[in-house]
Amino acid sequence: MDVSFLGGPHPQRGVGVVAPFDFVLDRELWRWIPDEVSLHLTRTPYVPVEVSLDLARLVSEHETLAEAVRALTAAEPEVLAYACTSGSFVGGTAGERAMCEAMTREGAVASVTTSGALLEAIEELAARRIALVTPYTWSVTQALEEYLAAAGVSVTGRAYLGLTRHIWKVPYRDVADMARRAVLGSDGGADLLFISCTNLPTYDVIPQLEAELRMPVISANQVTMWSALRRLGTRAVGPYQALIDPTARPGASSPLNPPAPPQGLPEGPPAEGGGWT
Repeated sequence: MDVSFLGGPHPQRGVGVVAPFDFVLDRELWRWIPDEVSLHLTRTPYVPVEVSLDLARLVSEHETLAEAVRALTAAEPEVLAYACTSGSFVGGTAGERAMCEAMTREGAVASVTTSGALLEAIEELAARRIALVTPYTWSVTQALEEYLAAAGVSVTGRAYLGLTRHIWKVPYRDVADMARRAVLGSDGGADLLFISCTNLPTYDVIPQLEAELRMPVISANQVTMWSALRRLGTRAVGPYQALIDPTARPGASSPLNPPAPPQGLPEGPPAEGGGWT
């Protein structure tokens, strides 16, 4: 059968992704990607070190990043993303900016990191106090809090697992339990919840937690893809996720959360469900 009339594949725009050697959630990253965009992934070289601040420093060295970016250049990505939270906050805000500059210098395209994207997302959602969930040890969690504090963001509650390996095996149930503990333990409340680590699965749990906790919930993989796609001038795919779907944000009008009627008119029966109030 002659299928030549179909032509070739549709044109694709590329996002080059540099991930640590132990990253296993490629499929989760793809769930945020629209049809016209492709991900091109490469990994940093293996090092026999458990998840720690030492590992974060090793997988974020500029020469390591440069080698990874060079491996991606054949695919001609239009934007580069470094998909690792700890690797991009371990050097502080100045270190994160230097990482982006190093990748851009090598790849000649715009670059983002997970921790830089986190600050963009917090700004987008007008938050200043956050609850924090991490799979890390306390020392790594504390370093993330210091990174956020340097950017003017305070952590009002936290929950962490203390893991040094196999983070990708953590089930949604445990992520949700940590989220509840972090928010309920918040000192003075939180504007949003951040779930850290690109090796922690979060896609399906985000809208469920947003509905339960009545606040935006963002995650490492989500903010990374959202930020990279913004630089392409396109949107991530994430129904009912407040960062990606403006109708899911607090106070937004939607079929389940309609605007208030003009004063003096009857409201009528309440809508089922409802957004955050």
